[in-house]
Amino acid sequence: MGTALVYHEDMTAARLLWDDPECEIECPERLTTALERLQQRGLEQRCLRLVAREASEAELGLVHSPEYVALLRGTQALGTRELQALSKQYDAVYLHPSTFHCARLAAGAALQLVDAVLTGAVRNGLALVRPPGHHSQRATANGFCVFNNVAIAAKHAQQKHGLHRILIVDWDIHHGQGIQYIFEDDPSVLYFSWHRYEHGHFWPCLRESDADAVGRGRGLGFTVNLPWNQVGMGNADYVAAFLHVLLPLAFEFDPELVLVSAGFDSAIGDPEGQMLATPECFAHLTQLLQVLAGGRVCAVLEGGYHLESLSQSVCMMVQALLGDPALPLSGPMEPHGSALESLQCVRAAQAPHWVSLRQQGAAPVLSSGTRCPEGRPSPLPPGEPEFKAVVTQAAAALSSLLDQLRLHPTPPVRVAVALTAPVTGLALPPSVLCEEGSLPQEEMQAWARPHEALAQDEALIALGKVLYLLDRILDGQVSSGTAATPVPAAAATLDVAVRYGLSHGAQRLLCVAVGKLDRPPDLTDDGRNLWLNIGGEEATAPSMFHVSVPLPVTTGGFLSCVLALVLPLAYSFQPDLVLVALGPGHGLRDPQAALLAALLRGPAGGRVFALVDEESTPQLATVLARVLNGEAPPSLGPFSMAAPEDTQALMYLRGRLEPRWKMLQVAAPP
Repeated sequence: MGTALVYHEDMTAARLLWDDPECEIECPERLTTALERLQQRGLEQRCLRLVAREASEAELGLVHSPEYVALLRGTQALGTRELQALSKQYDAVYLHPSTFHCARLAAGAALQLVDAVLTGAVRNGLALVRPPGHHSQRATANGFCVFNNVAIAAKHAQQKHGLHRILIVDWDIHHGQGIQYIFEDDPSVLYFSWHRYEHGHFWPCLRESDADAVGRGRGLGFTVNLPWNQVGMGNADYVAAFLHVLLPLAFEFDPELVLVSAGFDSAIGDPEGQMLATPECFAHLTQLLQVLAGGRVCAVLEGGYHLESLSQSVCMMVQALLGDPALPLSGPMEPHGSALESLQCVRAAQAPHWVSLRQQGAAPVLSSGTRCPEGRPSPLPPGEPEFKAVVTQAAAALSSLLDQLRLHPTPPVRVAVALTAPVTGLALPPSVLCEEGSLPQEEMQAWARPHEALAQDEALIALGKVLYLLDRILDGQVSSGTAATPVPAAAATLDVAVRYGLSHGAQRLLCVAVGKLDRPPDLTDDGRNLWLNIGGEEATAPSMFHVSVPLPVTTGGFLSCVLALVLPLAYSFQPDLVLVALGPGHGLRDPQAALLAALLRGPAGGRVFALVDEESTPQLATVLARVLNGEAPPSLGPFSMAAPEDTQALMYLRGRLEPRWKMLQVAAPP
């Protein structure tokens, strides 16, 4: 099981044959530059390379009319003037004698990728294609798009593989209206698109791109539009959209396959998007999607017209697909006010259709004092002097990314496990290291001395292994790890691990303690440690850095706790180390513990250390090691609504903590 990269050099053949400033940005160099970067970073070599095949005309007919396919077939024999005349019949399209061949390869690449993933040949993958596809419709080319690659792949997955629930995530900066039109009455496909909208003033300037377009007929609620009404959206806005809109719906929908319309014109520096999300943000978004559908994620390239930003974003996505930890996100994690207005609108529009949003407090209708704003377009059209600032920011961000890659290379060991004794039934992936080392005796005893529970030999030996592995994580030799501790010493071991981490290089340490693991009363509240206890007696926040919430009793309650509280806190705090401690009587099922650990890989750049008690099952140790190694967590099972008391606890804590931790926000301030 690995990652597929589907490509064919013939897709670089089509190019613009006449002057057209609108279309010239869709050029062959989009593919060649991205492929070169993948090769330079050694990522292409780690993938299973598949040579794209042409989609058959029958496969194109899953979405497109026979007449339209025949028309495109005929373009192979046309001269330049005839091609130009035909192109003018469409909006933002150019045709070339090779367009039909290239477009069939693009659709065929998406089909090959879906087949490879659904037959188990690979776990996930990327189809590096052009022309893009998400704007094209049944009988119309549109916006550089000829055949709708992702829509064809979804229909193929339904008909050939018998899938009943497919999630399409479109993070291109333009609305993929072609996909929306094809599936808007189909409840078996959940389509999510964010896009630059500017109150309808940005291309394609459609009323049905707004938040209140939610599908038709049986498909009501299965079209999710998140319009960005200003430029300049960044990492915090994109992550907030996933945490507060996409992921709650996706978990409730429970897809069997995730298709990504991966357009990188939503990345920093792109002249079309004028957004500020850095390339590493797309690694985080990819990781968040990999916890769905058993990790079956198929990404298909759409837009992206700043060659360096595009290629670095592609590399970040492929690294995430390969299971590598994502680089920590840079910059303040606080969503823009305009983004919060959009989140509020889409949550209100979708709340009637989704239990997961209603149980998080999303009102089915906006209050009388609040409405989705209407207004003028953002005052930063392409070519204006203000855009020069965006270009400068892009250059700085891309330079910073390269510096991060040089200064913080991926650790040689992705996951290590420290066990005090051999465990029967432990089935670790071959790449996971079983760590045998221990801290020197004197140093270990010095750290243990304040705790009576660590006086026993067994507890002391376990502590030495925990601190040794923690050292390896902090010095960059190991990305993440898991270790077992004796039950009586669990709280004391966690206390020492927190203090050791803070004194040995961790600048901001997030501790997620599940079960009966109270925060030590003498732990300094200096802003470097955020302690979150899941399993406390009541919902309480003695300080902004000490939060306790009861363990939710249902699947829906657990998901709301993780998506609406734990992850927003983690991304707001921006830790460089996460400790996840599953203490005595923690109450989590193995899939819940695995999901928690998998999702917490993102905020700390993969540096997650999971502590479990020795009485936990070998299956728990195995599944934690696997998700920290980049595999998908097991399914949580059927979605169930949160208990009222869990919803009340969540709402209370979010209201208490929002002033400090801005990623908790789901609505613009009054």
